[in-house]
Amino acid sequence: MSNLNPTALLSASINTVTGLFWGDCKSFVIVFPELLTLNERVLSLKYCCVMAKKSEAQIWVEYAVARSIWAVVGALPRTAAIAFGRCVAWFSFRLFGKLRTVGQRSIEIAFPDMLNSERDRLLKDSFASLGRTLGIVGGFGRVSQTNIRELIELDLDTNFLEQFERARAEGRGIIVVTAHIGNWELFALAFSMFFGPASLLSRRMDNPKIDAMVEQMRSSFGNRQIDKANAAAPILRLLRAGQCVGILADVNTHPKEGVFVPFFGIEACTTAGVGMLALRANALIAPMFAIWDESATRYKMISEPVIEPKNTGDRKADIVRITKEFTAAIERVVRKYPDQWVWIHRRWKTRPSGKPELYDSI
Repeated sequence: MSNLNPTALLSASINTVTGLFWGDCKSFVIVFPELLTLNERVLSLKYCCVMAKKSEAQIWVEYAVARSIWAVVGALPRTAAIAFGRCVAWFSFRLFGKLRTVGQRSIEIAFPDMLNSERDRLLKDSFASLGRTLGIVGGFGRVSQTNIRELIELDLDTNFLEQFERARAEGRGIIVVTAHIGNWELFALAFSMFFGPASLLSRRMDNPKIDAMVEQMRSSFGNRQIDKANAAAPILRLLRAGQCVGILADVNTHPKEGVFVPFFGIEACTTAGVGMLALRANALIAPMFAIWDESATRYKMISEPVIEPKNTGDRKADIVRITKEFTAAIERVVRKYPDQWVWIHRRWKTRPSGKPELYDSI
């Protein structure tokens, strides 16, 4: 559903060690491109030009290394693969100093009364969660309909499931809103097995061969990947045809593309696209997530109450209301499982006019 994926984390870690990346900010552009604001992408223009000049040899080297290690991870038993992934995450935590600083600041914004020692532990646990995701996703080649429940099980609210299935029976489109929490890659894969294929929004990676490898992984059970660029028209067609579309809706957005709604009590610029698409297609909004359950040693697919796109005739107000509702749903899940959310994203980077910057010292 995005380029914030374990393959990219692994690739970035490899490149950092071998010197192919030039510092924390530039690594961030590759590992988490969709988590950057428009301004940050503009500031990274010089590096983007370098990426555009990436040689064919460099593309192949990066791909070969990533593919080889990915194959090793895929061959490991699950416990060993998770341990390897957590190792990669640990090194990433140590190497990317600026990401640590961003993560600490984001946690401070969300939990101003939390002790510094607790924030440090939460950030380390968040990295560990990313590592676990890497280990699990590395074994996707062995996943099938018969063993998927060894990795994830359904734990959906009964009312949610009834409304979800009713909307499908009525031929309505469904926007599945999820977040960078738990294991969003496994969520997308499991969704296709439990409910049928969906179309997933994503941003292209800078290495076309690694991008193709990731796309093949995501589409192995029928899911379709849609480039975020100019995606509105094809998504509308899919929703009006009664299809499911998956969107990661927990990232900072440029003011021209979003609206400000509360997230942990702080105004956060959030995509207006979900509300706009839901209203235009009369699509049900279904907040769903894949959360790690330590007691069961597997993930569970959970849900928040569905959101109906009530059209009052005031399009702007309706979009803000819908955005508030699904953002509140995401916040409830993040508050319940804070160690599984990606805090290294500048979620409150874009500020309302006249409001002070929250990441100005970073």
